Amino acid sequence: LCAQGVQHIFGVPGESYLPILDALHDRQEVRFFACRQEGGAAMMAEADGKLTHRPGVCIVTRGPGATNASLGIHIARQDSTPLILLVGQVSRTMMEREAFQEIDFRQMFGPLSKWVAQIDDPARIPEMMARAFAVATAGRPGPVVLALPEDMLSECVDVEDAESCPIARACPGAEALEDLVTLLSASERPLLVLGGGGWDEDAIANVQAFAVRLGVPVVASFRRQDYFDNSHPLFAGYLGLGINPKLAQSVRDADLLLVLGARLGEVATSGYSLVNIPLPDQKLIHVHADPEELGRVYQARLPINADPCAMAAALSTLPTIDGSRWANWAQSTNAAYRAHSTPTQTPGALQMGEVMAHLRETLPPDAIITNGAGNYTVWVHRFYRYRRFGTQLAPTAGSMGYGVPAAVAAKLRFPERDVVAFAGDGCFLMNGQEFATAVQYGANIVCLVVNNRMLGTIRMHQERHYPGRVSSTDLVNPDFEAYARAFGGYGETVERTEQFPE
Repeated sequence: LCAQGVQHIFGVPGESYLPILDALHDRQEVRFFACRQEGGAAMMAEADGKLTHRPGVCIVTRGPGATNASLGIHIARQDSTPLILLVGQVSRTMMEREAFQEIDFRQMFGPLSKWVAQIDDPARIPEMMARAFAVATAGRPGPVVLALPEDMLSECVDVEDAESCPIARACPGAEALEDLVTLLSASERPLLVLGGGGWDEDAIANVQAFAVRLGVPVVASFRRQDYFDNSHPLFAGYLGLGINPKLAQSVRDADLLLVLGARLGEVATSGYSLVNIPLPDQKLIHVHADPEELGRVYQARLPINADPCAMAAALSTLPTIDGSRWANWAQSTNAAYRAHSTPTQTPGALQMGEVMAHLRETLPPDAIITNGAGNYTVWVHRFYRYRRFGTQLAPTAGSMGYGVPAAVAAKLRFPERDVVAFAGDGCFLMNGQEFATAVQYGANIVCLVVNNRMLGTIRMHQERHYPGRVSSTDLVNPDFEAYARAFGGYGETVERTEQFPE
């Protein structure tokens, strides 16, 4: 782990990997953060992977520890985040007997991970750990699971350590780049769509410069709004839940979609309604690091297998295309975004749109915003404006309970930055106990709990499909203000908009 440059590890201590905890006692360069539940620990590791662009690391015990951690593995898979999950396993002499807490992790995590393996020989630890980091970062990033039998961890071997693994990157070919220029040059209404994993600051800067040089409007895929400055006149908005109806129409009206990194999944395409399957009405240039993703749903006019960073670097070398003919198109899409992101009045004494407007005017550009899942997230995505890369932590997998642990991981990684976690009342209580982890390690986050005493998203669907037949979606909540204080934090209850700034 130290050879791979790991600095933060998240987990819940377990008897199955006591030798690792003992070894960490003497290594000052890496910190183990003891969390309150393995689901929260895995989400912290996933968020850390998003922020650092290197695999986040989580260590859990076998059986219930691993099953709890599967929440973070699913998020890492759908969000294309590099993650390493190490699971303490029963001793090799006990296997295949359904020993205490024994699970076959190859079967359990196979569909969720890029690679699952077990290290039976301690002499192979450097080899298999290095491979785990290589697999997690190669192509489309994702999670890797390694099972570690308890007795194996106590054995001594004389073996050479591996070195830190460089990331293998697929580069676009010259012919593909020429075809891209040809298609873009003939376009009248292009949209550039940014999404997926595997990006870094330099790649984002290169793409932003490319878009500005050509004057092409930019759309962020679901929960990737920090990939382009939302205050820039070329920003056209985001795809996903609560999409601007005018943006949805613009996607349909576009004659070319240049999709960089995004999979164009169900949420980003509004249930696959914005882009026809299998042949889109728009000319589709689809760039993705995983060749198997190209043509999986949509047949692109020009599929390009390329890593986002390599593709972004290549875009910076392309000749300038005269984008004057789509200037009005870019202005209209940006105007529609600005109008849609202007707060509107809604029923009630607390206006969440105005709350978001206050935050976007008050928080610095490098503030990190986190959230889980629920209707409350639409306020965050619609009215907050992300200005820098690496400031949005939100699960495209749609998992509740993500906001608090993600915020803890972010604050531990960047203690000098403001970190604000959004959660619904149902969402907060799924991993609200990690507020104790924040207090324990001095991760001074701000949690905003949007409390409507119900599972709002499910209630919405329930009332649409079964009007007048509300069932099982009401919640009886604790006093969240007292909850925060009980953990050693600070709590306030805000009931009116004018209370919020103070």
